[in-house]
Amino acid sequence: MAIDKRFIGREYGPFTYTIGAEKLREFTLAVGGAHPAAGTPGEPPAHVSPLLYDDQAAKAGPYGDLIAFPSFAVVFAIRPFATAVADPELNLNLLMLVHGEQELEFLDVMRPGDVMTTTGRISDAYEKAGKQFLIATTESRNQRGDLVVKGTWTAVIRG
Repeated sequence: MAIDKRFIGREYGPFTYTIGAEKLREFTLAVGGAHPAAGTPGEPPAHVSPLLYDDQAAKAGPYGDLIAFPSFAVVFAIRPFATAVADPELNLNLLMLVHGEQELEFLDVMRPGDVMTTTGRISDAYEKAGKQFLIATTESRNQRGDLVVKGTWTAVIRG
């Protein structure tokens, strides 16, 4: 069954997330390929920038503090999309749903202590090749109201 186009424009959020320094470090080391040891996230591989995990290097760097690995934004920015696909009024078959793709546009760095507020909306719904597509767009702003991350998220409902 086709997704009802009357849901295009439906909004979700705001959702708020406070970025913590330890979460940034853990995420960086996990996606950077560190090898965990004895309950620690492990030593950072040489290719990982110290601006992402080392307080001293980050304070001396161009941003004056730790910054987030770019894909850390998914931790908070996906929430409106996840809420949309689980919205019972849309009546999506979640067993047939896959996360098709995501695009993120970064307009500023994310730092520890930033309070990110994310809002989103269903921006499109269509059928192609026998599958249903639901597109959601999101905006994440910091505590100063600065737009930091814009996202486009695609759900594909098979069959």
